[in-house]
Amino acid sequence: MIKMQVIGNLGKDCSVNTVNGKNVINFTVAHTEKYRDSQGNNQEKTTWVDCAYWTDRTAIAQYLTKGKQVFVEGQPEVRSFTRQDGTSGASLSLRVREVQLLGGRGESGTSGTYQQPASASASSGNTPSASDITEPVDDLPF
Repeated sequence: MIKMQVIGNLGKDCSVNTVNGKNVINFTVAHTEKYRDSQGNNQEKTTWVDCAYWTDRTAIAQYLTKGKQVFVEGQPEVRSFTRQDGTSGASLSLRVREVQLLGGRGESGTSGTYQQPASASASSGNTPSASDITEPVDDLPF
């Protein structure tokens, strides 16, 4: 078995289809690689991967939107074809086994702060509150 892993951004919103009674989520992932050529110039090469995710769990489809960064893993398939002008071409597709959402363009992500749930503050009286702590904040134990 050959396994392929791709991290990239979705080129457009996914589409959910039913083929022979089975659900498939189709989407396209663009992976851009930056490198320097032999003359030292910065170059970019983008590889587009057509993905087919055969699953009954189609709830993820609402999150597979244009620009979203994803990790996909599965079995690669290369399809060759002949263009209208007679030249040959090839496309890379992936039969997806796993999808993970990583983020997207313009998302700020997490702020790095944690807010304790309200139910946790109403626990046993053994835990001191922030106002009960009398140690200086700038004294670090290391």
